[in-house]
Amino acid sequence: MTDNTHTLDINATFRGGGRSIEWLDEINKASIVMLAETGIVPKEVAARIAKGIAQLIENEKTGANNTTPRTSADYLDYEPRLIALAGPEASRLHTGRSRQDLASTIARMNLRDGLLHTMGALIDAREKLLQRAEEHIETIIPAYTHGVQAQPTTFAHYLLAFESALARATERLQQAYVRVNKCPLGTAALATSSFPLDRHRLAELLGFDGLVENAYDANHLAPIDSALDVANAWAMTAVQAGMFAQDLHAQYAEPVPWFMLGSGELTGTSSIMPQKRNPAALEQLRAQSSILLSEMQTMTWVSHNNRTGMFDYRMYDPVPYARALTVFKLFGSVVDAVVVNKARALEEVNADYSTTTEIADALLQKAEVPFRIGHHFASKLTDYGRGKGLKIHDIPYSEAARIYEEQAKAKLPLSEAEFREVISAEYMVFGRKGLGGPQKVAVESAILERKKAISLECDIHSKLLEKLTKRHQDLHCSFIKLF
Repeated sequence: MTDNTHTLDINATFRGGGRSIEWLDEINKASIVMLAETGIVPKEVAARIAKGIAQLIENEKTGANNTTPRTSADYLDYEPRLIALAGPEASRLHTGRSRQDLASTIARMNLRDGLLHTMGALIDAREKLLQRAEEHIETIIPAYTHGVQAQPTTFAHYLLAFESALARATERLQQAYVRVNKCPLGTAALATSSFPLDRHRLAELLGFDGLVENAYDANHLAPIDSALDVANAWAMTAVQAGMFAQDLHAQYAEPVPWFMLGSGELTGTSSIMPQKRNPAALEQLRAQSSILLSEMQTMTWVSHNNRTGMFDYRMYDPVPYARALTVFKLFGSVVDAVVVNKARALEEVNADYSTTTEIADALLQKAEVPFRIGHHFASKLTDYGRGKGLKIHDIPYSEAARIYEEQAKAKLPLSEAEFREVISAEYMVFGRKGLGGPQKVAVESAILERKKAISLECDIHSKLLEKLTKRHQDLHCSFIKLF
């Protein structure tokens, strides 16, 4: 039995993907411009080659002369097509080049393209997080450690935590972009050639900001760490996206969740149970994040324990960005769709004992009671209340005073009014003093600062896109002038 769609030819996987064919065309344009400008190829020959490059691109777009579109960015597949149009001299296009530096350059152009797309998606997701945070500055929610309710905070504070994580992810992508956007073209196989290629001009024409200077590094070491740089950044973000999905999904075990997706296209119904609203988007976000995380390990494994100069790690599209883009966009869509039941969230907080930390703090602040004594009292109070089936607010003040006196051998130095105040979620959340806490002033300030940061990053992103567009236009003009 034969599967005609399957091939064991690894070249089919390694010599395409992303926009590899488009990048090869750009590289060929830049090469002939540079070869003509330096005089390595005579201008009249360069003109014929340039016309052939342009004609081949046009033929493949329109299907003219029965030209079939290329499915490979391998130069050995490209050159016969060009020679058929421009004659044997067309092979001079490859002067001083190798498939090694072509592959390294195509890979970097694909990585650069993916970085710009995913950078934009992360910035969009962060803007949505801030928009939702502004709506929930005073929305008290339970927060968890070890999967158990720990302390109350606000939904805005929670969302700002994820915005901070995505801000670091954006920074990693920006830093990776600086390292990736270096040109290896003109290094040939590993030691350059005897032709005086102008590598700086090639880099300029292709929108790179500099060179991978050492020719051996350019083709046999830098391709690996550049790909891993991008893969690791996306992998870390996949972990965080999966955590967000799990936080939200956990609430679906509750009859009345405080944190869920609103009804709409991100939820689905059961085929048999009409009451169910399945959180399809959360399951997709978690699954896609997990798959992304696993895919991002590929480059590590194909490069690991290998020799320099081997074929394995020289993929034209070493870290495809499609799934990362899907995950980051889906994350933003989920943030948009989240609904918080404020009353239910506060009820969840009040149903447990997560405000007892404040008892120990208040005893220390108001009466110089050593923290551990206060902590021990709060723990015993919790045991008493739970043993009686009481919520913390239902425990009689007299019983609290009795337990304290038994433990501390002194009278409880909090009046009933003070005791009731310090165990309230509102007092605990909005009375925070530490930098980075959920108190209203701190959260409002954080949102303002994060908005400023995102504005700057939007500007950086726009300028990177504009710069590449301008370089592409300049290359086109220089190329057209050849003929």
